[in-house]
Amino acid sequence: MEQYNNHKLAITNHNNKGGFDVREKGKSSVAKLLYYAGGHKRLTVLGCTLSGIAAVLSMAPYICIWYVVRGVFAAMPDYRQAGDLVRYGWYALWFALGSAAIYFAALMCTHLAAFRTAKNMRKAAAKHLLDVPLGYLNVSQSGKLRKQIDDNAGMTEQMLAHELPDLVGAVVTPVAAIILLFVFDWRMGLLCFIPLVLAVYLLTRMMGGKNARFFSTYQKAIEDLSAEATEYVRGIPVVKVFQQTVYSFKSFYGAIMRYSKLATDYAMSCGRPMTAFTAVLNGTFLLLIPAGMLLCGAASNGWAVLVDLVFYILFTPLCAMMMTRIMYASQAVMEADEAVRKLDQIMEVDPLPEDVRPQSTTGCDIELKDVTFTYPGAKSPALKNVCFQVPAGKTVALVGPSGGGKSTVASLIPRFWDAGQGKVLIGGVDVRNMAGHELMDKVAFVFQDTHLFKDSLLENIRAARPDATRQQVLAAAHAAQCDDILSKMPQGLDTVVGTKGVYLSGGEQQRIALARAILKDAPIIVLDEATAFADPENELLIQKAFEKLTAGKTVLMIAHRLSTVQDADNILVLCDGAVAERGTHRELLQQQGLYAAMWRDYQTSARWKVGKEASAV
Repeated sequence: MEQYNNHKLAITNHNNKGGFDVREKGKSSVAKLLYYAGGHKRLTVLGCTLSGIAAVLSMAPYICIWYVVRGVFAAMPDYRQAGDLVRYGWYALWFALGSAAIYFAALMCTHLAAFRTAKNMRKAAAKHLLDVPLGYLNVSQSGKLRKQIDDNAGMTEQMLAHELPDLVGAVVTPVAAIILLFVFDWRMGLLCFIPLVLAVYLLTRMMGGKNARFFSTYQKAIEDLSAEATEYVRGIPVVKVFQQTVYSFKSFYGAIMRYSKLATDYAMSCGRPMTAFTAVLNGTFLLLIPAGMLLCGAASNGWAVLVDLVFYILFTPLCAMMMTRIMYASQAVMEADEAVRKLDQIMEVDPLPEDVRPQSTTGCDIELKDVTFTYPGAKSPALKNVCFQVPAGKTVALVGPSGGGKSTVASLIPRFWDAGQGKVLIGGVDVRNMAGHELMDKVAFVFQDTHLFKDSLLENIRAARPDATRQQVLAAAHAAQCDDILSKMPQGLDTVVGTKGVYLSGGEQQRIALARAILKDAPIIVLDEATAFADPENELLIQKAFEKLTAGKTVLMIAHRLSTVQDADNILVLCDGAVAERGTHRELLQQQGLYAAMWRDYQTSARWKVGKEASAV
């Protein structure tokens, strides 16, 4: 209990360290990234500072070259009088090497900080996912979550490692560049300055307006594509069996087409501004050289004007490079903004509230009192005023049409979600008032979608009770009818699932999941379609495992196969989120209602045969 509360306190302190809440609206992405950098924030600041210094030093060689050219023209034709040429040449070299060395040091700092920041972002998101409602993980596509956490954190690496220091340099450079443009000859400086102003205008055209929302739409398209691709890959066996094409997966095909159209439209919308941007930056010489030659001819000291012209011819490409760096840095900042926003969507999912004074209970009965629940984002409730009890040691089954609310009821008991109205009680205590670890200790659940880790069968089963011995795991596997599974595995219980062709069928996975539940030995069992993917042989073994698992336990069972619930102490029929009928199997058949109709349909399907009956001759 103390360890659990300390864990919660650590997360709270992490989110509020120094009065900074990463979920707070209005905070810039850079501020949030620097927060995630933690102790490496100083490296980021140092790297950006060094980048600014390197940017200023990178201009010094042009001044030195100007002095060299001026010395050459002044000494003509007796170049022996130009004694400072070599000295200025060495200055230019040392300034260039110094700028490169400082820029290298800047990138070293920002790279180290960027890697740590991305790691901290991934850790913060993963840690937060441990505290969000478990139902959130059930309804969120795994491909989309992976994209939001892993890929978006990776996107910030490029921004922090390269683009942020380049952006600082690109901001510092124009200030120094504008000064230099007007120091030597204001007329030629003005001719170089005008294209820069036009380039800034064209850059805002590309990055502003409807294109400013591009990265938000682009990231959503990528997430949808990633999620749909994951689902498509999982469905490839079905595609191959039925000789279908990608067009049969309309959602995946639609995600591809939306992404293609989005990328094409953005590229086309940027085509003209980008062409104009490039033409303006590279067309400076069309104004500079003719104007410079005219100024040289009109001036009394034409050679001095010519020296200035040489300087501007050499310096102008640096200004063009500066604007290009601003463009790419701005794009990276927009990408980072969107990446941080996507991560914020996870961080903004509030954990389920924990009672500061949790209550304990020794009881194992379950009761739902007037429970109404609506899924986040849904318009209509999934459950409406549901009331029922599961006495300790008894079995209650939930049946009914698909979408009736059966799985929703099952998810509220282990507190995957909290009821919007009403109460879910265990042993007379509201599950919202119980400590999280105590609730998890009391409930074991087996769902139709079973997940096995890429680990040994031993560790997969022991996940329910990490301190269990090998003998206890073997006993649980035996009780779950897993002996045949272990006997055919190359290393038995130590076989790693998912490697070298080691895979289990749906029914076999269910039996391993049942072994987990048996090992946990919780007093309350929730079974949600645990035989959904089992063949007849596996279903028989699973039923035997059920006998071991549920003996003397409080059981809530959900099933579509009505034969599995005949012996339940009570059966509830859920339809449209409400309890339509309740009673034993015999009592419900006598009512001739929905359950009786479902039973007739089930009996008919059980008698159905493939092929034709032999006709009498």
